[in-house]
Amino acid sequence: MIKGLHHNAYRCRDSEETRKFYEDFLGLPLAGTLEITESKTGRETKALHTFYEMDNGSYLAFFEVPDQPFTFTDQHDYDLHIALEVERTVLEPMMEKGKAAGIETRGVADHHFIHSIYFRDPNGYVIELTAKLDGHDEEMNPSTNGARAKLDSWQASKAA
Repeated sequence: MIKGLHHNAYRCRDSEETRKFYEDFLGLPLAGTLEITESKTGRETKALHTFYEMDNGSYLAFFEVPDQPFTFTDQHDYDLHIALEVERTVLEPMMEKGKAAGIETRGVADHHFIHSIYFRDPNGYVIELTAKLDGHDEEMNPSTNGARAKLDSWQASKAA
């Protein structure tokens, strides 16, 4: 049975510039590194896998793999974003911190059950800091929120 998220991993351009954003700016401590010199098929490679710890014991992780091409693009929120939960009192100070640091910063967005601000990390990924509002748990309760019926309706409208 799945207990929770251990880590989510993404490619990065440069491990140190990624560390500066995630550790120095966001405050997620660099918890571990794994240098990979051989693939599971025995091919020689050179990769660094870094792990940044969140308060709940899960990690955001990154791979820097200089010998393996990867196209980095500025991601659109709909295509890929990483949402990290914070207390509501954190949003405005982090928004000001991002602007002062010259980091692309947007928000505060009211999604009616969460408030969010957005940054772009050095790899082009959108990082969302989100704070739960009163009513969040009810909004995310599938036994009362009609999530499955809404999905079924969406699917049916696409087929029409």
